[in-house]
Amino acid sequence: MGDTTASSPLQNETEGSANIEQRESVVIRFSGDSGDGMQFTGTQFINTSAVLGNDVSSFPDFPAEIRAPAGTIAGLSGFQVNFSSHELYTAGDAPQVLVAMNPAALKANLEDLESGGVIIVNTDAFTRNNLRKAGYAENPLENNSLKDYDVHLVPLTSLNRKALEDLDGLSNQQKDLSKNAFALGLTFWLFDRPLDTTLNFIKQKFAKRPKVVEANTKALRSGYFYGENTEAFQARVRVPRRTAVEPGIYRRINGNEALVLGMVTAAQKASKTLFYGSYPITPASSILEDLAALKNFNIRTFQAEDEIAAIGAVIGAAFGGAFAATASSGPGIALKSEAINLAMVLELPMVIVNVQRGGPSTGLPTKTEQTDLLQVLFGRNGESPVPIIAPSTPGDCFDIAIEAFRLAVRSMSPVFLLSDGYIATSSEPWKIPDPDSIAPIKVEHRTDPEGFHPYLRDEETLGRPWVVPGTPGLEHRVGGLGKQDITGNVSYDPDDHEHIVKLRREKVARIADAIPDLEVMGPDQGELLVVGWGGTYGAIRAAVEKMQSAGKSVASIHLRHLNPFPKNLGNILGRYRQILVPELNLGQLAFVLQARYPVRVVTLNKVQGQPFKIEEITTKIQQILD
Repeated sequence: MGDTTASSPLQNETEGSANIEQRESVVIRFSGDSGDGMQFTGTQFINTSAVLGNDVSSFPDFPAEIRAPAGTIAGLSGFQVNFSSHELYTAGDAPQVLVAMNPAALKANLEDLESGGVIIVNTDAFTRNNLRKAGYAENPLENNSLKDYDVHLVPLTSLNRKALEDLDGLSNQQKDLSKNAFALGLTFWLFDRPLDTTLNFIKQKFAKRPKVVEANTKALRSGYFYGENTEAFQARVRVPRRTAVEPGIYRRINGNEALVLGMVTAAQKASKTLFYGSYPITPASSILEDLAALKNFNIRTFQAEDEIAAIGAVIGAAFGGAFAATASSGPGIALKSEAINLAMVLELPMVIVNVQRGGPSTGLPTKTEQTDLLQVLFGRNGESPVPIIAPSTPGDCFDIAIEAFRLAVRSMSPVFLLSDGYIATSSEPWKIPDPDSIAPIKVEHRTDPEGFHPYLRDEETLGRPWVVPGTPGLEHRVGGLGKQDITGNVSYDPDDHEHIVKLRREKVARIADAIPDLEVMGPDQGELLVVGWGGTYGAIRAAVEKMQSAGKSVASIHLRHLNPFPKNLGNILGRYRQILVPELNLGQLAFVLQARYPVRVVTLNKVQGQPFKIEEITTKIQQILD
């Protein structure tokens, strides 16, 4: 069973004096100023829920500024959590519960909240100044505007200060830093979550700051006890653990964390040094930070002075025989494009991660989009073919990072890995694989000088030899000028140029021999096929399953390999009367599909910096089928 847009009560029971309402799933959104600790609050809620055995999915949403103007809608930081007793594909469409730390949080999120939803609002923040900054002409807590919701007026700030009044040496401003922990404790009580996981985290995280440990511990417990003793809430909510789970050890993981572990695993499976060079850019920066902490695994990290220096270092590392990788986002990829073209001409293996964000230019640094597909396909001068792959979920980033290195070594080519901001920062439970179940990556560095030429190609893959500099008898030169095939000598001969350009194209095309056929979810022919790629996977799958349950003739495929496409893609497209392609762009995959296959495509496009909602896709499917 996949996502549902609403969760009905399963049954009610009484525990002590509290009424316990059982639900299949709940979606909560925490929202407040970017300094209110909403990311901490949401992360701890999802961690605790995962430990309890719920399936979980999250969606963090925060401003691009380090500290946006307090009290404004532009300065809001949010974290949406979906926790369930069944399998989840998304963080949910509409929250059923909103924890609003100030007026701006209420105003910005109210239209997303389900009718009749629960609002826990920090009344202390509803000052005249904060109301003005949020754009309220009058206080919504004092008129009839919230009559359709279950509103709980909680003075979080003053209650938290009261709880910490016996802590010496803390100003009110310092105490207020713990009000998110008070709010978290209250929601833990409301949704029958234990405190242990968060208490242990606080002790470890702030071990060298005992006052911070004491303040957050007291605030968390006080919030829980407030819920236990107040009569404001009619019932607590309990979401049972998910039972149909494959046995194993699980952890919560986001896409960037999974990419890091995948890169490290790939290097270990090839017995190679991993060199990672990059320049910090949202939303890819955490990849560098996490890899830097793993240097004991034979990892070398390099924070360059700019994007061009970073890719230059990666090219040098690949030429030197290391597993080499970099990551950026759209603006950084644009700056790297000339050097990426050089890497393509040199035919060196490396992985280039593009964590897509809202563009163009600086755009929306902390928001998600899928607007760089055509950039990585065509955004370099000349004929510059490179393999392109895209993960579908945060956990999938682990597997696809390993696959990216396999393909890079096989084809002796840069490989683009197209992630996005939603995948990078959202979380899900991930089953930690058995390392022995992951096949080694075979790497061959030529050492025999007999008959050596730098572009003497493998007959099957068309990859050239990978030679470590300094290998006796294998000295050679490479560069970006036009060249002869096999010898690599500089050549301006028209036939030489056309020959090697076509060879590079064929080399990438032959990767299709090494990738699996697409699998269709649903009927293998019929009325409608929904085609997706990247982070739209969850919303598409949930929408298609919902329509199938309603008896509709609809199927879906999700493209992992974007260049080359799987060999059976054309055949699959031809078996359906209509094709729908939902994308977080203005139709880039649809453009490519219609250019390569004799199909007409219906598009569903969104460029709002937000992922698709399930309802948006089901509505479009229904329109097409009607």
